[in-house]
Amino acid sequence: MDNFANASFAPELIAVMQDALKGAVSTLPHPVSSSHIKSIAETILRSASEGERDPKALQTMALLELQISPRK
Repeated sequence: MDNFANASFAPELIAVMQDALKGAVSTLPHPVSSSHIKSIAETILRSASEGERDPKALQTMALLELQISPRK
């Protein structure tokens, strides 16, 4: 996540990103791995920094990227 070390987000956008993260994680089967949470969070941060503001779109993009990313 060091790509976001100097990132700054408005409180309203942070709330949107939190909603997207919670929504995305809630769709995954338990137990959810920390690597999945990290991947989802990074996608949401990247998408929000590129201008996306819709929590459902952020959630969907994060889940899609998680689905197509190679497993470690």
